[in-house]
Order: sequence, then C-alpha cells, then structure tokens
Amino acid sequence: MSGVWVFKNGVVRLVENPGSERSSVARRKALVHTPSGQVVSSYANLEAKLTALGWERYYEDPALFQFHKRGCLDLISLPKDFNRFSSVHMYDIVIKNRDSFRIVDT
Repeated sequence: MSGVWVFKNGVVRLVENPGSERSSVARRKALVHTPSGQVVSSYANLEAKLTALGWERYYEDPALFQFHKRGCLDLISLPKDFNRFSSVHMYDIVIKNRDSFRIVDT
C-alpha cells in the first residue's frame, strides 16, 4: 500500500496518489453480469439474472429486496431503493455468484 496518511476531523485515512485529481473524486463502481457483459442498471434487471441462476425472491422484510437459494443458507439483502445500491451490496452478490458477476470502476 502506498500513499499518504491524512488526519482530518479526528479520523486518519490513507489517500493513494495524493497529487492525482482522481484522489479527491470517489470512484463509482458498477456490477457487470459476466456472461452477457451487461451492467446491472435496475433491480428488475438484477432479478432476472439472479432468477436464472436459481435465486428466488424472498418477501420476509418489506424494507429490503432479498433473494435466497434453495438448499443453502445464503441470503442477498439489498436496500429497496436502487439508488442506495452500493459496492458493499455488489461484492455480496459477486462472492455468492463468482462466475456470473464482477465489479468494475466507472
């Protein structure tokens, strides 16, 4: 790991490439369905891809958009609002579907 440690408002964080313009701009991530090469742009799109992989919609909590797979304990929980869909949620999907999804910088 290289970069500069910055102390601001009582918090220490590592800033990589401090001279770069990109260091001040947060990089956005996108979830890509690997077989088709399509970027997941909505929950309808994601639901179609997950259903094809054997995931089923789970309606237990109305505040979340959830999927489970029969025969295993895995559960994918996503916020109801797609605008709050973050890289943490993307990594959860990738880990549970390693050959079908990947995350890219946009």
